Amino acid sequence: MTPRTIPGVRRLVRLARRASARAPRPGRVWTVPAAVLAGAAAGGAYGLLATPEYAATSYVVVVPEERSDPAGAMGLAQAYGRVATDVAVAGDAAVWARVTPGELRANVTAATSPDAPMISVTARSERAGTAAAMADGVARALVQKGAHARAGTHVNVVQFARATKPTAPVSPSAPLAVLVGGSAGGLLGGLALLVRPRRTAAGRPPAEATAAPATGVTPAAGTAPAAGTAPAAGTAPATAAVPGPGPRSGTAAAAAAAAPQPEAV
Repeated sequence: MTPRTIPGVRRLVRLARRASARAPRPGRVWTVPAAVLAGAAAGGAYGLLATPEYAATSYVVVVPEERSDPAGAMGLAQAYGRVATDVAVAGDAAVWARVTPGELRANVTAATSPDAPMISVTARSERAGTAAAMADGVARALVQKGAHARAGTHVNVVQFARATKPTAPVSPSAPLAVLVGGSAGGLLGGLALLVRPRRTAAGRPPAEATAAPATGVTPAAGTAPAAGTAPAAGTAPATAAVPGPGPRSGTAAAAAAAAPQPEAV
């Protein structure tokens, strides 16, 4: 008797196989932690190596004249906000800020308020002084444009507040970049686990494991294969023995002789 034939050992072997089949693979277990570590490392590297960026904001207000419509001032403020960068590039704002027109257009944005005829001009730069100079330059260009068009618009464009030199960057810090990178890595790792197809214990997808054809199976005696199906490879069709008119064997002849014969009349 071998150890495998002992009932207790066979049961233990069966339980061990079931446990190994249900246990998660190490690769799937470590997918999300590895993705979190990779994302955190990438975020920390970006936070440490990226150049800090500063932002400065200047404000311009559109004031209507004595006999002009206040609603017209609101509409003109919206119009000046849409063309703020174009007016600044066409004027001397780039010269005052000591930057190129392309850099000024790419790093300056203007926003308007729906409640008041005010325009906020925000500039971003790697240097704090340059950001403040660009914001003030665009605001000054808008004031000059409003003064030139005052006779037709009947409003005054006035600089409401100058931009102050920023003291802290607005770009994300290294700890925040690490947190964002780790969160993004964990999300991507979870999505990878959801998309990855599951595999059976044999290492094949479930569809392939269930759809594999059975080979080498011999049909039972007396059964015919289904119509339209070919016999499996390596199997011979079963044939039933049909008694023929040939000579009888010795056993059959003895049984016939021992049988009672009818009496002749």
